[in-house]
Amino acid sequence: MRTSMLVAGSMTTLAWLIVFSSPATGQRGGAAVSLPDGAGKQLVETTCAKCHGLNLITSSWGNSKQGWHELIGTMVALPKDQGDTITTYLAANFPEKPAPAAVVVPGPVKATIKEWLVPTLGSRPRDPLSARDGSFWWAAMYGHRLGRLDLKTGDMKEFPLPDGAGPHGLVDDKAGNVWYTGMMRNAVGMLDPKTGKVVEHPLPEGVRGPHTPVIDQKGIVWFTIQSGAVGRLNPQTGELKVMKPPSTPTYPYGIQINSKGIPWYVDFRGNRVASVNPDTMEIKEYTLPSAESRPRRIAITPDDVIWYTDYPRGFIGRFDPATGNVKEWPSPGGPQSLPYGIAAAGNILWYSESGVRPNTLVRFDPKTEKFQSWIIPSGGGVVRHMMATPEGDVLLACSGVNRVAFVDVQ
Repeated sequence: MRTSMLVAGSMTTLAWLIVFSSPATGQRGGAAVSLPDGAGKQLVETTCAKCHGLNLITSSWGNSKQGWHELIGTMVALPKDQGDTITTYLAANFPEKPAPAAVVVPGPVKATIKEWLVPTLGSRPRDPLSARDGSFWWAAMYGHRLGRLDLKTGDMKEFPLPDGAGPHGLVDDKAGNVWYTGMMRNAVGMLDPKTGKVVEHPLPEGVRGPHTPVIDQKGIVWFTIQSGAVGRLNPQTGELKVMKPPSTPTYPYGIQINSKGIPWYVDFRGNRVASVNPDTMEIKEYTLPSAESRPRRIAITPDDVIWYTDYPRGFIGRFDPATGNVKEWPSPGGPQSLPYGIAAAGNILWYSESGVRPNTLVRFDPKTEKFQSWIIPSGGGVVRHMMATPEGDVLLACSGVNRVAFVDVQ
């Protein structure tokens, strides 16, 4: 166990220019690439390559000059002359690429989306958290900190984590501590918001990429692991165990706990959903009908039915563990809509379409099998995860545009 004493300090601006990468890349890149010649090339290389690979520019969706200007403003504070040179160069060499247009489906529900730019520029919030005290938390992955928003006052505060933590997901316990997966340090950490103290639990040697955490009814922390495993941490004893699934290769991704305390996850590397025995950690896999399915995030409704976003196929799916039956619906944005983050607010499903421009927020009512959708004001920047509040509202982390959002559902 590693312990770090950190106290929340002043907000810091990071000199990062992390571009709006395509949803398929998802992670910070470092591949060497050659940029086209032209005025501004050297400035882009010296400014942007300080913090990330230039492949994040060359593989991006591109943008207009105004779009690059707005995006860069969420990532780094530049002098006007440098900003103009960089945006002119980027717009000329990396213009906006064609993408499916957002499809807005009208309906009876009113939803208002309010967004906030997070304090640390370039931190790319990954996952949101509706905490038990009513506050809104997010994992600032590239800022190596956790953030908290008071939805009543609008006050924001950030809590620094150990250097290079790279928090991906987060969840709170009954005592108010916030647990996170430190993807870049290969550790699961706990932040005490009252003191700023952080305690880390390192993963076993050779196990890499803790991804999404959840807490079961007994206070046990479960989490998925990018290198193909599921982890279990007992906060009382510090015991940490890892179990590999029967299939290989696998990529356990989204994870949730059902009403009986059983963890369920989706496999982003195969057409599978799986359950984990909470006592033995035995993993049972269930194959989805389409071989092309790659479920990315998961939600569970009060009847313990499993819902998932089928990212490459553009579907939302339902798996009933009691019967083994699977039913799927095409997302309104079409086969290239890339459904991603999903959450259940009671029996209602909310999810994002990350492949359309701008991104959309979609509501699905299983009873009527009707969709309704809204455009995310900032464009979304890929909503990788979302979470419903006890009141039925929804929290979003708009990663690529450095924002978090609250969806007021009426």
